[in-house]
Amino acid sequence: MPRPTPYAGDRAVSGESLDMILCAVPFRAARPVAVLGLVLSLAACGGSGGKGGLFGLGPSEHNKRPVAEQRESTIWDLFSGRDSSNQQVAVNRYLWNASLDILNFLPIQSIDPFTGVIVTGYGTPPGGGRAYRATVKISDPALDARSLKLSLQGAGGAAVAPDTVRAVEDAILTRARQLRVRDGQL
Repeated sequence: MPRPTPYAGDRAVSGESLDMILCAVPFRAARPVAVLGLVLSLAACGGSGGKGGLFGLGPSEHNKRPVAEQRESTIWDLFSGRDSSNQQVAVNRYLWNASLDILNFLPIQSIDPFTGVIVTGYGTPPGGGRAYRATVKISDPALDARSLKLSLQGAGGAAVAPDTVRAVEDAILTRARQLRVRDGQL
């Protein structure tokens, strides 16, 4: 018995043409989706012809802002070199170094010299039996007690006696004064 010839519409199709029709079906369905996606992406990027808003349906916040405020900073601004290379850190170096010296028995978790924050992990002081963790904030370039903020926690987040915190602050301030006197003698 002869093999029936497939039909596409009202015309006969050979085997080779049938393969092309079957392969083209997904592309026919994908083409309108691709065109619609392209049109929508171009519409989202395009201007509004001065009418403001998306599709000209009201004022846009982007158009209301002054020109100086329109540029937002990005991560790439760190590498652009636009800022002055002489930017100074607003942290007292003596307090910073004294904090690191006095709390050298604690493992450092993070340090940010630009904001003046030192965060440590838990550690036991020499000759002590209790583990502590410290967070130091140096908020001013002046060598002053008000520039230093110290927070101590015991193991498990337990509160530390205020006298202990004050003793550590005094040790940091004393060490900072010693470092400053030593630099003055050079």
